[in-house]
Amino acid sequence: MLEMLAGVFVALAALALVLEPLVRPAAASARPGAASLLDDIDFTDPQESGSTKIQALMALKEIEFDRATGKLSDDDYASLKAKYSAEALTAIKAEDSLREDVVAVGDDPAEAAVRRVRAEVTAVCPVCGPRPEAGAKFCSSCGRPFVTSGLGPGCQKCGSVVPPGAQFCGECGARRA
Repeated sequence: MLEMLAGVFVALAALALVLEPLVRPAAASARPGAASLLDDIDFTDPQESGSTKIQALMALKEIEFDRATGKLSDDDYASLKAKYSAEALTAIKAEDSLREDVVAVGDDPAEAAVRRVRAEVTAVCPVCGPRPEAGAKFCSSCGRPFVTSGLGPGCQKCGSVVPPGAQFCGECGARRA
């Protein structure tokens, strides 16, 4: 009975040793301490993506592999690594600046459109409100002169520009509605 128990224990230990590489992820590199960020990145095919960043990072990974297998001398490795590192950094900085532009505009396209419309100076009739006519100086409905929307609504009596928050027109003295 004791021999059978020892045999089962040895069989389980052997099975655990055989299955361990399947359960645990493989080491990042054969050399200790040589794990790289490039090994963790799941790259797509560089020809499909057309991304300068991905191509430069793939080249860096390739020259790391070539150096590890002895295909590249230390001088060649240093020059290639400097070249492709500079390319990768340039591409990453360009991508980061694009991301910052997108964040500055906002995540919501509707909000970006509202900001664009508000930034434009549009013609506003003091009676009829904003008008779609481009370049017009007078309202097509009532004939009054336009005021610019960036300066606040105009006086309903004389059509002159009234600063935001004012209760009376500075030109004719009419009370603002």
